[in-house]
Amino acid sequence: MNYARIRVLPEVPPGGVCAGIDWAAASHTVCVVDMKGQATDRFAVAHDRAGIAALIGRLRGNGACEAAIERGDGVLVDALLAAGLTVVVITSRQVRNLRSRYVASGAKDDGFDAFVLADTLRTDRARLRPLVPDSPATAALRQAVRFRKDLVGDRVRAANRLRAHLQTAFPGAVGLFSALDCPLSLAFLAAFPSRAAAAKLDEQAIAAWLRTVPHRGATRPAVLAARLAAAAPGTGDDAAQAAVTLQMARAAAGTAARIRALEPMIAAQLRAHPDQHIFTSLPRAGTVRAARLLAETGDCRSRYPDPQALAGAAGVSPVTRRSGTWISHHFRWDVNACLRDALCDFAADSRRASPWAASIYTAARQRGKDHPHAVRILACAWTPVIWRCWQDGTAYDPAKHHALQDILARQTPDKAQQEQ
Repeated sequence: MNYARIRVLPEVPPGGVCAGIDWAAASHTVCVVDMKGQATDRFAVAHDRAGIAALIGRLRGNGACEAAIERGDGVLVDALLAAGLTVVVITSRQVRNLRSRYVASGAKDDGFDAFVLADTLRTDRARLRPLVPDSPATAALRQAVRFRKDLVGDRVRAANRLRAHLQTAFPGAVGLFSALDCPLSLAFLAAFPSRAAAAKLDEQAIAAWLRTVPHRGATRPAVLAARLAAAAPGTGDDAAQAAVTLQMARAAAGTAARIRALEPMIAAQLRAHPDQHIFTSLPRAGTVRAARLLAETGDCRSRYPDPQALAGAAGVSPVTRRSGTWISHHFRWDVNACLRDALCDFAADSRRASPWAASIYTAARQRGKDHPHAVRILACAWTPVIWRCWQDGTAYDPAKHHALQDILARQTPDKAQQEQ
């Protein structure tokens, strides 16, 4: 893969004008400004094929080769890039702060925001970077892993609804198996959806039923029978609640089935990606976790020119505020939440396979940090390692991780002394 170099905007925009586009779901408002900051054209177009074509044609007619917009994806952005225009992303949070440059009242409208975008592109060129999109393979993988994450959220909500219902209708089914939404538990609810249906189940009956399901679990039938007998009796109309139980169990099972069907596709997309060896080499990355890291990091190396940029975008490094002798560190809010979730998910589990990661997490906990804060500290420590591998296109090699090797070297004498 040929990686794009870090791109910067020229000192003067080609054509001598800049455009700003206030994006919306149904229409887009556009403003074009010259090098004096004067608006030379204002117009609005619909968000359809004809409107986007008219927008591009009118920008070309004005000599605009660059456009600032509040989002970096979508049909409009793809069309602008395909037309050869340079796209610069200025987030809505930045635009909100930039309005005070022009008005003190805090007034807002679409035309004014389009002007703010265009004029900021004119004045702040040294601090802005053109958008370089990821490859289609990375974009497709990102859609798949984000959809899977949404499905996992749906599965958790479905299981919570089912648990809340069963705690009243059929308490014996709640703690019967390892997880309420596991295949064995859902199969049990499909066969015995009510207290009455499960009332006559003893050890022999449960054993006979377990022989009819493909995944029987490790819990003995006698233990399952004891759990059913010890559970609270439950209340309400048994027949009516059984119908609700069946529907809830089917909804949870359907969501779990969609997740299982999606995972082989994610694995195939990951195997075909040129960067897969980088992320699958990380400790306990697995398949889905590696796919999430790859998809959210992307393959555009110019997006994060240094590890600090990656850590800042992921929100794993704090925001520092200084004033005189006063200094404070705060949680970073304006970040790529999906990237933060992927990086922190990896970091939290990496401590189970990497002594270096475990030592950083343990030290953070000993300093009084709670689990999420300690995980972010560990994720921040992983960022330079991941960034270096990502930039060089090489897999993670524990033998070249000097901090890890130092910890392993210190642990070896300790183990030798314990054995003696």
